[in-house]
Amino acid sequence: MDNRTTEQDSRYQALETLSTTEILQHINAEDHLVAPAVQAVIPQIEALVEACLVQMQKGGRLFYLGAGTSGRLGIVDASECPPTFGVPHGMVVGIIAGGDQAIRKAVEFAEDNTEQGWKDLQEHQINTNDFVVGITASGTAPYVLGAIAQCNEMGIPTGAITCNLNSPLGKLANYPIECVVGPEFITGSTRMKSGTAQKLILNMISSSLMIRLGRVKGNKMVDMQLSNDKLVDRGTRMVMESISVDYQTAQALLLKEGSVRAAVEAFKKDAASK
Repeated sequence: MDNRTTEQDSRYQALETLSTTEILQHINAEDHLVAPAVQAVIPQIEALVEACLVQMQKGGRLFYLGAGTSGRLGIVDASECPPTFGVPHGMVVGIIAGGDQAIRKAVEFAEDNTEQGWKDLQEHQINTNDFVVGITASGTAPYVLGAIAQCNEMGIPTGAITCNLNSPLGKLANYPIECVVGPEFITGSTRMKSGTAQKLILNMISSSLMIRLGRVKGNKMVDMQLSNDKLVDRGTRMVMESISVDYQTAQALLLKEGSVRAAVEAFKKDAASK
């Protein structure tokens, strides 16, 4: 018998007989269970963040390693760090079983290879300054387990995000986060509540790390990339607020300096020299 919570039968029966309204209401009711489950593991999240912060403060990188939905969520979180916080590409790295093609299309049996995860990490010259977080709802994906075990052997600190208690991955990682959200609305469909919980936790990990690393000032993304008109406008208004100049002056300064932080610092330096 499989005792994993993520594999337990849904609390709901005969889903195909439900109306659309009933389906949506039941899914929403299940989703309401996710945030409290995440709240319950904040101490585990804190321990992981603090350990990862130590690594990143000495130049290390954060790696997310997962399969399927879990791998895709790690890639999304990693890919959003450079534009949001202005950090270099490669500071936060998402890796998925099956390679980049698996982001859009499932690669059969990719997660069952116990050696490939470590090989994928080695392509990035993984070292003891880095921090690796394995992500798998079940906590049993061989691709992730093999990589985390190898990292442990090499002295590379490891974390885990799973949705089962006492999973193999939870027992293996140095800093496990085990967020149990209960059976899925569709039995075993961990892209639902488990995926939502993983997304929330990843948001918390990366955002808290970037704040602690000085990539946020006040409550503003002062190092964000100016990659579209909306962000240029947002940055312009942030500059206006910081140094009390008009929109045109703020935008010209922003575009010249390349970031809100640089624009504000340049303005203050120029003012101090006069």
